[in-house]
Amino acid sequence: MWWYPLVVIVVLFLASLRQVNQYQRGVMFTMGRFTGIKEPGWRVVVPIFQSMAKVDMRVKAVDVPDQKAITKDNIAVGVNAVIYYNVADAGKAVLEVENFYYAVSQLAQTTMRNAVGEVELDELLSARDKVSERIRAVVDAATDPWGIKVDNVELKDIQLPENMERTIAKQAEAERERRAVIIQSEGEVVAAGNMAKAAAILAQSPGALHLRTLNTINDVSSDQSNTVIFAVPLEVLRAFETGKKKE
Repeated sequence: MWWYPLVVIVVLFLASLRQVNQYQRGVMFTMGRFTGIKEPGWRVVVPIFQSMAKVDMRVKAVDVPDQKAITKDNIAVGVNAVIYYNVADAGKAVLEVENFYYAVSQLAQTTMRNAVGEVELDELLSARDKVSERIRAVVDAATDPWGIKVDNVELKDIQLPENMERTIAKQAEAERERRAVIIQSEGEVVAAGNMAKAAAILAQSPGALHLRTLNTINDVSSDQSNTVIFAVPLEVLRAFETGKKKE
């Protein structure tokens, strides 16, 4: 039949079509040689002579497994992290490294151990963001030839030895007690200053101390269950002594 060749051509054409999704790029090879990057859409790949490797360009989150490391002050810790990266150059990601997923993961593990070894434990716990940024910068620079862009690295968990956890807990408790003592002493200083000011004001006003004493007695005596012991001020006793001498 005359239409047989036409059917064969249509079948071959359909068989040579490849779909590149919006989040992908196609790395084209012609007779084994790199011949360009294909954008999203339907692309024709001639069978036998051509091939195309699809590369996902989306941001990837890779969980870096637990790593044992020793800090600068010789404390053994366990750390894990998550690294966020994406392929910036699909051609390099295919041509320059065999498996960039595996390569990035291995590089992140090694870099994380080295970064932990460069800081002391206190800095690792208090400046986690700084250590994460150091890891990100190193991994990003090392993966540039692979066409990889590292967006972020986050240290998820830092595991300490049990004896070190107890030591840190005791240290934190001692710090809280120290702060409590300081706050209490500062309060006593303020209270003493206010009492000194009040005493100076009462001393400058004749009879003010007696009025204050009467107000205090009135406040205490409002509750019938209280027993009030009245202390007569010396000024009153001296007044009585002066009266007797005049008589």
